[in-house]
Amino acid sequence: MAGWIGRLLGILGGVLITASPGQVSAHSDLTLVNFGGSAARAQMLSLLQPWGRITGDYVTMVEYNGGIEEIRRQVESANVTWDVIDMEYSDLIQACEAGLLEEFDMNRLPAGSEEVSALDDFRPGALHECGVGNLIWSTVYAYNGDTFDSAPTTIADFFDVDAFPGKRGIRRDPRGILEWALMADGVPASDVYSVLGTPEGVARAFGKMAEIHSSIVWWERGPQPARLLGSGEVSMSMAWNGRLYRPVVEEGRDIRIVWDGQIWEYDLFAIPKGARNLDNAIEFVRYATSTHKLAEWVSYIPYGPARRSSASLVPPEMDAMLPTNEANLANALRFDSQWWAQNMDRIRPRFEAFTSPSFGTEGAQAGRF
Repeated sequence: MAGWIGRLLGILGGVLITASPGQVSAHSDLTLVNFGGSAARAQMLSLLQPWGRITGDYVTMVEYNGGIEEIRRQVESANVTWDVIDMEYSDLIQACEAGLLEEFDMNRLPAGSEEVSALDDFRPGALHECGVGNLIWSTVYAYNGDTFDSAPTTIADFFDVDAFPGKRGIRRDPRGILEWALMADGVPASDVYSVLGTPEGVARAFGKMAEIHSSIVWWERGPQPARLLGSGEVSMSMAWNGRLYRPVVEEGRDIRIVWDGQIWEYDLFAIPKGARNLDNAIEFVRYATSTHKLAEWVSYIPYGPARRSSASLVPPEMDAMLPTNEANLANALRFDSQWWAQNMDRIRPRFEAFTSPSFGTEGAQAGRF
């Protein structure tokens, strides 16, 4: 620790670049992998640039789209070029169980304000043996303010193409949309995963989705929902709430978020097994998940900080846009990453069949899917 503090005080400067997978510099002192877009910009401004200036590290940023296959490839080939990965919880659980990630000593994480231990300062569920929670993000849906005569207000409205005509932008991934389908069909948020855990519940979710199959426009990357809304290709779109911040706040677009039924979860920092810059990676995670750094990070993107002590430091104008805002939590659902880690392999083939253009409601009702 003393050596690291010496580096912080004694070295200024640092070079930061952005790369795509396969373009990681061989002499990087740290390679951070994230989902790109607004999230990457927020990390660059609040974390990477200050880290580079303080430590002098040469930092590379790499964009990916989730999953664990690239992590598996690097670890199994003993050619690990990534150091810190910003991961979705369900992916982290799978990667940890597969032995692809380093384990964290949580006692090494910095204390919160008033010296509250990290174990007590992080929100429940934010710490995992293979990852340290950073921000709370959520899946919501949004629409252009001038699209409808009366505003949609519930998750059921997203599935009601008669009252609210137009296409629906939906992520090409079963996570989130199956939960929404059940909630729209009358299942209380507290019962969603118990219902989804039965064959009848899965069939019910796909049946509800089949009602709007012909109205779905699939998307795969975070910036797409705002673009689909802007082009008029869809009238509503599923979206990650943070990806709507720049279009609304910085570009002044009249995109409105419906928080009813929001599905929230943690992102976590993880370190792949065999990372070349392991010591640097550990120190970066400690730095990036400290009280003040999480609060600064939230000033650039409206995700809730994983530490309680960071909440009071969040700018007031940002608080209303956070998934953790009390008003936004009404009828919210905590994403069950463990459930998805255990069931994704079973659900994905059925979902891929559903995304086929040839899928029809008759097939769904006949139980073929």
